[in-house]
Amino acid sequence: MLLIRHPLRQLSASMLCALLSLAAQPSVAQAGGAPAASASASASASASASVFAPVSAAQQRPAIVSPHATRAVLLGAAYAGARIVVVGERGIILLSDDDGKNWQQASVPASVTLTAVRFADRRNGVAVGHAGVVLLSSDGGAHWQRVLDGQRIATLAMDAASKSGDAAAIAAATRLVADGADKPLLDVCLLGNGRMLAIGAYGLAVASEDNGKSWTSWAERLSNPKGLHLNTVRSRGNTILIAGERGFAQLSSDGGRSFRTLDVPYKGSFFTSELDQASGLVLAGLRGNAWRSADEGRSWQQIDNPVPVSITASSVRADGSLVFANQAGMLLAMREQSLAPFPSAPLPPLNGLLALNNGGLLALTIQGLAPVNAPAAGVPK
Repeated sequence: MLLIRHPLRQLSASMLCALLSLAAQPSVAQAGGAPAASASASASASASASVFAPVSAAQQRPAIVSPHATRAVLLGAAYAGARIVVVGERGIILLSDDDGKNWQQASVPASVTLTAVRFADRRNGVAVGHAGVVLLSSDGGAHWQRVLDGQRIATLAMDAASKSGDAAAIAAATRLVADGADKPLLDVCLLGNGRMLAIGAYGLAVASEDNGKSWTSWAERLSNPKGLHLNTVRSRGNTILIAGERGFAQLSSDGGRSFRTLDVPYKGSFFTSELDQASGLVLAGLRGNAWRSADEGRSWQQIDNPVPVSITASSVRADGSLVFANQAGMLLAMREQSLAPFPSAPLPPLNGLLALNNGGLLALTIQGLAPVNAPAAGVPK
């Protein structure tokens, strides 16, 4: 079973755990499902151990170097200076120094699926993924160090809950510790001056103030009592935008010290967001729903989309225009308050998108890399 970032956000906890265990196996599984209900407490404990053990092993097992890595399920991409860094399933990280013409695979200490990557400059970057794994690189993505995982995140959550004295927070943290490292981080952003924020399933939110050397839980800063999945995070200056399932959207204007809930009319899941001076706040996700706010989330206008298919990724081009990708393998350009499909053949289902320095686009699909020659001047109007 191929593990794709966005559909995982709709799964039950038991199904998610089962899929994560499959992802940790040495070969790609062809089928799977939620574990059957156990008949006794001992059987339940045994089933839990069988699920979580492979996940823990994948945290420790280095990613396998494969000649077919460019055809793997790929999920996130970023520039490290002029270098492109792409992350995906089974710990695969790919590097290109010629705008995607040639690729090499990086040395990675974990084989969990990686969902997002960001670089502060040409050398220093962070990648996040399943089992709560956070990786850091100081050499442009060639080598990586694991600095955080799901077990440690659970401990951080318990520390924060205990300090707050909040009974509900303590109960949630207790469940997190009991569950083990079964929850993925789904996105990460850099806040400047060595600060970074990673978010994920079931309300995970962890931040670092010292370039990833130490971490604290930010879950208590968000109003998320149901532990909704947090799918996307963007930042600009002191403004941070977080969005996720069931219309969850919150905004901070003080660098993350506090957040306020945004009343977005659509109450389905958001899978991507953008936060830039030209477009304001933009959210997009399930069934092609896309919304825009020009007043910091106080009011929203729906962006017309002729394709009712889930939007999974977006990117800001050099000219400031926005491009979106969907699960039907289509690229859509935003013009004012509407989206228009690119006049190109559909690609495989899309997971990620990167605007290239050469004016083209790099699409990340369930079948690997897909460069798209789409100069901004050729975008449909």
